[in-house]
Amino acid sequence: MRLGWLSQGEAEVPRTLEWLAPSERERLARMRFRKRRDDYLLGRWTAKRALARSVALPETTASLAGLEIRHAEGGAPLAFAAAERLPLEISISDRAGQGACAIAPAGLLVGCDLEVVEPRSDAFVADYLTPRESSRVLAAREERERALLANLFWSAKESALKLLGTGLRRDTRSVEIELGPAAGAGWQRLVARPVEGGCLPGWWRAFGAFVLTLAAAAETDEPACLLEPPSLAGAEPTESWQAAPR
Repeated sequence: MRLGWLSQGEAEVPRTLEWLAPSERERLARMRFRKRRDDYLLGRWTAKRALARSVALPETTASLAGLEIRHAEGGAPLAFAAAERLPLEISISDRAGQGACAIAPAGLLVGCDLEVVEPRSDAFVADYLTPRESSRVLAAREERERALLANLFWSAKESALKLLGTGLRRDTRSVEIELGPAAGAGWQRLVARPVEGGCLPGWWRAFGAFVLTLAAAAETDEPACLLEPPSLAGAEPTESWQAAPR
């Protein structure tokens, strides 16, 4: 089985809202703060473009408006078209002006997370990573490697916790991440191991200032990008909402 994925930047999100489903526009109207609105729009735009490409729908305004992202009771996103559940599993993430969406066949639960490769304190490493993960981060000889590892472990945990349906309501140390051997500059393998047993195989890849992780309920082939080149290639983190928080 293969995972599909797509990334989009906030500059690519249309200024008009006609591509949103009516229920999505209603939800957006209830959001007071710009950051939350921007993140919502970026996530919906990224997911809808990914869905359209996965089911061979035209990426017109009307077609995208016919797609709807709903939420399960635990918060996981669900994909619908014309009020019918699509036979796909999706996961959405956004960080610093970039959005990402992972798509898998029906029944193959998936989680994805996008993070900025930025410095993390010793306290962060101790509080959120397992002793084995912490040791690997602290053993890094260069600051860039240390930052990459800290954010990679954190991101992979988020991907796994999304798949498990809990998100950060669960202790991040209840899932331990194992990284596979380095294999070039592309996608690399990882495994998430929950304390209750079993394993969640996944993938990670660095894109300059960002790191993207995906976790699945079963072994998959290397993730396939649905739109080349990915917006993450050469992207720089932005926080444009800070100019006008409301």
